[in-house]
Amino acid sequence: MRHLLDVTDFSVEELYELIRTAEDIAQNKEKYCQSCKGKKLATLFFEPSTRTRLSFEAAMLELGGSVLGFSEASSSSATKGESIRDTVKVVSNYVDIIAMRHPIEGAAFAAVKAADVPVINAGDGGHCHPTQTLADLLTIHRECGSLTGLTIGLCGDLKYGRTVHSLINAMSRYAGNKFVLISPSELALPSYMKDFMKAERLEYVETTDMDRYMSQLDVLYMTRVQKERFDDEKEYMRVKDCYILDNKKLAGAKKSLRILHPLPRVNEIACEVDSDPRAAYFRQTLNGKLMRMALILKLLREKDMPYNARKSEVHKDLNCPNPKCVTKTERELEKEFIFSDGEYRCAYCDCYVKNR
Repeated sequence: MRHLLDVTDFSVEELYELIRTAEDIAQNKEKYCQSCKGKKLATLFFEPSTRTRLSFEAAMLELGGSVLGFSEASSSSATKGESIRDTVKVVSNYVDIIAMRHPIEGAAFAAVKAADVPVINAGDGGHCHPTQTLADLLTIHRECGSLTGLTIGLCGDLKYGRTVHSLINAMSRYAGNKFVLISPSELALPSYMKDFMKAERLEYVETTDMDRYMSQLDVLYMTRVQKERFDDEKEYMRVKDCYILDNKKLAGAKKSLRILHPLPRVNEIACEVDSDPRAAYFRQTLNGKLMRMALILKLLREKDMPYNARKSEVHKDLNCPNPKCVTKTERELEKEFIFSDGEYRCAYCDCYVKNR
């Protein structure tokens, strides 16, 4: 059946289909209010969330369905040592579709291997966050009028920022897009993502200077420095306020610039920016609900279609080098790897195995 692990699970045509459906929902809410009558969504959130969890729940309720689940790991049997596999296998008996967030990278792929209903990755550690990217795509499309030919600045935590990784994957599929990667060296984009960008021949620059490229940007995607991703609090304190967007920094930016943020924010966008018409991050949250409604409809409608599964191979002699990979905690999982361009990468978290 169909699942959503990463935004690249959908073709460009399917992404436009979701955008069209979301736009239609925005204009014709009553048309969709009973579309999921009798259907149930499970929200399995092993990690705290406000916008993602509530937007999924609002999406299903507005489609006429119902919701059950949990909002933190401490209220699930994970505290008793239950595996992701067993949790998902059991919950598949109770619902029609699952949205899962987990702090461990690759957890979504582990869930898909056990599920009997469609699974939506609602964020897996620092790996990726495809439904946020769907919200981002709809926002860029509505605000900029196109998904092509844009200069996109990505600022802040590019190392652990799963929304950044997913957005690069998505926007790489549209012609003429350029990327400006703005971060301190400690939070630079991971090497596997830069390898991907080079392989796709994407045009990008890396900089620590937020002001240098501001006048060139069509989209500025701000991210917070995520305290929960750091093992060393001193390292977090050193970089947590490295970039703060305020009216002064926006003085030289285009009037057509659009500012996005996956939220929550801490200090990285001053509240004075909220009243600027270029600030699109609150409109972005509404777009997230609309796209999740479109996604739920699509996956339930196409649940019996073949899933375009990752073409992976089991290699018992290989180990994923990522200490935060799900294969380090879910011991029953087979070690699966994808071979491309002469290298192996983990099928769960996409981390490259540099040395065999």
